Amino acid sequence: MPLHNIREVITHNQEAYIEQLFTLLRQKSVSTHNDGIAECATLLKDMMEELGIPTEIMETDGHPVVFGNQMKDENFFTLLIYGHYDVQAPDPIDEWHSPPFEPTIRDGRIYCRGAGDNKGQLMAQLLGVKTYLQHIGDLPINIKFLFEGEEETGSPHLAAFVQAHQDLLRADLVYTADGSSHNSGAPLVLLGVRGTLNVELKAKGAEWDNHSGNTGNIIPNPAWRLINVLQTMRDESGQVLIEGFYDHIRPPSSREKELLRTLPFDAADIGEKIGYPDLQMDGESYYHKLTMEPTFNINGLQSGYTGEGMKTIIPSTASVKMDVRLVVDQDPLHIFEKICQHVQKCDPTIEVNFLGAMEPSRTPADLEVVEVVTNAIHRAYKQAPLIQPSLGGSLPDYVWTKILKVPSIIMPYANFDQRNHAPNENIEIDYFLNGIQCTCHVIHALGEYAQNVGKRDSM
Repeated sequence: MPLHNIREVITHNQEAYIEQLFTLLRQKSVSTHNDGIAECATLLKDMMEELGIPTEIMETDGHPVVFGNQMKDENFFTLLIYGHYDVQAPDPIDEWHSPPFEPTIRDGRIYCRGAGDNKGQLMAQLLGVKTYLQHIGDLPINIKFLFEGEEETGSPHLAAFVQAHQDLLRADLVYTADGSSHNSGAPLVLLGVRGTLNVELKAKGAEWDNHSGNTGNIIPNPAWRLINVLQTMRDESGQVLIEGFYDHIRPPSSREKELLRTLPFDAADIGEKIGYPDLQMDGESYYHKLTMEPTFNINGLQSGYTGEGMKTIIPSTASVKMDVRLVVDQDPLHIFEKICQHVQKCDPTIEVNFLGAMEPSRTPADLEVVEVVTNAIHRAYKQAPLIQPSLGGSLPDYVWTKILKVPSIIMPYANFDQRNHAPNENIEIDYFLNGIQCTCHVIHALGEYAQNVGKRDSM
């Protein structure tokens, strides 16, 4: 069957494909609680083998990796497809309109934890391979599959696994379907990610909470000490004041600047979709801040009494949790060291704890294989994709570009408003089906590309 008729096949098999997704969605796999992880890995392995993909479960120092292998010829172009089968916890449960682990269709969307992040996108890739094999013919390339169970906890053991299995994972390109499409609805190609550093600062006062009147002005309040230190770390404009924080940042290339300028921007539309209608920013600033600048974010403050009414105390402890998004070529450990040095100067009694990190990554936009995949996506969607040099968020993309040393392309198959990590997570059915179709086109285009490269090399 010609590739241009593949949508008819996908539409014909729509109900069966959705039911296969439902099977995976119903299986819990909350990595933070180790809830259903082993069961989901086994289920995924069985589903892949039913598709004709030889698959094994491989242990790590944490949750297992599900690895599949469709090797045609050692000399063929090899694509490594990455994804993750773990999901976030569904809390708060009472904000869901349907049970979080019972997939439900409403208004053309599938609602369930993991529907968009990442089980829906993972299944779209697997079903794309199945569709190609059954209706187009033999795969024109080798395909390897690596699905991990710890992405939602920062992929703490993936780098070591990839380092130890470089020969097994050797590939020419890594392709990931994760994240959200552009808010305009256009297909989106991402060529990198920001890294992240997670830290916690703790301040200690008395051995226990004290009466705020009887000991006021006597016992120091650790919450104020923590606030005082935080105010030395960042100014009112958002500029980070930690010495050396902005060292080693790779400036965007002229091609990357050009790509950022071509991305569509509608402040009102984005503001509505992210729940912040007061967003006032131009497109160039928005995309530069989102992809090419680091962040310094407080994501949780805790001290004293925060319940109903009042409890007049001087708290004995205070803590703050922070995530710092980093850009190429910032080193998370280098930044952590700078934070420790800064806190030591300001208040050496404050404890600084390292909670995890992930390195930033970026694939050059001018590679030929990037153009090949971009053109394939264009044909699949009948719309030219937007190309963004980096994702605002973080994925373990560096394990491919820095350990395997291969280019990596991220193509989100989920809708912009998928509500990943939040109640009522969803994926639009059309986006799911489009992902299946896109996978077919990418496989086909890479096969033609590899054949043409082989012809050029033999001339």
